[in-house]
Amino acid sequence: MSRIALLVTGALPAFGDYHAVFTAFLAAAAPGHEFELVAYDVVHKMEYPSDDELGSFDALMYTGSASNAFDDAEWITTLVAFTARVVDEHPRLKLIGICFGHQIIARALGGSCVRNTRWEIGPTPLDLTPLGKSLFGVDTLTIQQMHRDHVPFLPSTLDLLASTPTSPIQGFVRFFPSSAPTHTLANIHIFSVQGHPEFTEPIVSHLVAARAQSGIVPPDVAADYENRRNWANDGVGVVGRAVWRVLGVEVGQG
Repeated sequence: MSRIALLVTGALPAFGDYHAVFTAFLAAAAPGHEFELVAYDVVHKMEYPSDDELGSFDALMYTGSASNAFDDAEWITTLVAFTARVVDEHPRLKLIGICFGHQIIARALGGSCVRNTRWEIGPTPLDLTPLGKSLFGVDTLTIQQMHRDHVPFLPSTLDLLASTPTSPIQGFVRFFPSSAPTHTLANIHIFSVQGHPEFTEPIVSHLVAARAQSGIVPPDVAADYENRRNWANDGVGVVGRAVWRVLGVEVGQG
């Protein structure tokens, strides 16, 4: 049975919570595989796995958030410092970053997160690098997005998986040093994507409607999303299965 520590950095009250959403995502990507997903509230409780507990997990998984990963709020700087320490002191523990988590991991590894000039929302085709095509096993990939902040450059210890015209760092990996030159999903130490493979159309549509109503998302961006809302989404079938293979679990093709 796989054990994953879920570092919860936000809330999705209309859909239960991030624990429920990630449980559904992981179960759909590996039907029949048993796993335990243990949630840690790093925002309000600032709770983390102890060093002893870290040894019992196969991976840390970071959720998305409505917060800005470039802020210096105490809980965010604590999360960045925790991530940097885990990478150094628990080098065999795998890290899986999603959206805000992707930005936090980049920051912990010497990169940065900044406000972009525009939103990236809904099903979005990614331009895969040769490595991305090899690891995902596809030539094209579309994933749900819900972000305005992004990682502007790739830290030197990471390999790029994908980009878009809006956000150049759509995904990255870091391999275990001993794995070179065998670059497979199972030899990945850190796997991170800017998009939301765990999001479904109802989740994104709800968030777009709420943020458009409050004025956070501009009307033209919301209208553009409506034109694409039913596009194909490879979150479970490609990215979700890749996550499991990073964790050493063989799953069937989509």
